[in-house]
Amino acid sequence: MEQFFAAGYYHAKALHVIGFVSWFAGLFYIARLYIYDVEAEQREPEAQRVLQEQLRVMQRRLWYGITWPAMILTFVCGWWMLAPRLLGSMPWETWLLIKLGLLSGLLGYHLLCGRIRKQLVAGTCRWTSQGLRMWNEVATLFLVAIVFDAVLKTMGNVLWGVAGLVVFAVVLMIAIRVYRRVREGRASDAATGNVT
Repeated sequence: MEQFFAAGYYHAKALHVIGFVSWFAGLFYIARLYIYDVEAEQREPEAQRVLQEQLRVMQRRLWYGITWPAMILTFVCGWWMLAPRLLGSMPWETWLLIKLGLLSGLLGYHLLCGRIRKQLVAGTCRWTSQGLRMWNEVATLFLVAIVFDAVLKTMGNVLWGVAGLVVFAVVLMIAIRVYRRVREGRASDAATGNVT
């Protein structure tokens, strides 16, 4: 049985990488579409209707055509690579357990993105544009943590990676606030006619 899984290990690894790159692309883009969907509510009724109809078609196609299949490919190939450990012939390293924990969190993020999509379609979404912008960055934090963990593989390096992740998160939050102020300033200037 182990030889069966070993024979396909590198193919599974290649497909695993393709899967997680596509999965993250889907997660990054779906959140942006949610932001645009919420911001469309500020438009006049006809423009709002047209924009939201188009955005929701894009969301559905992205969600079911790319994001879900990529997530499934990532997990199937990941479990294939874990088979020797599951069969007891290889040890479980700490970095791998950390990665599985991070992947559990990422799966939760994925499922919550699906819930937001359903709320948008039902007209019950309470997320603001700013809240969705911050939510969009959560996937980035997962990406950084998972890559640091999978590449560095030692606890000391993982701790450095997590510390870097915390610094990155703080910088990201500051950048989001600065960007919001710049946008509000431009909107204020446009409203008062002070456009340069």
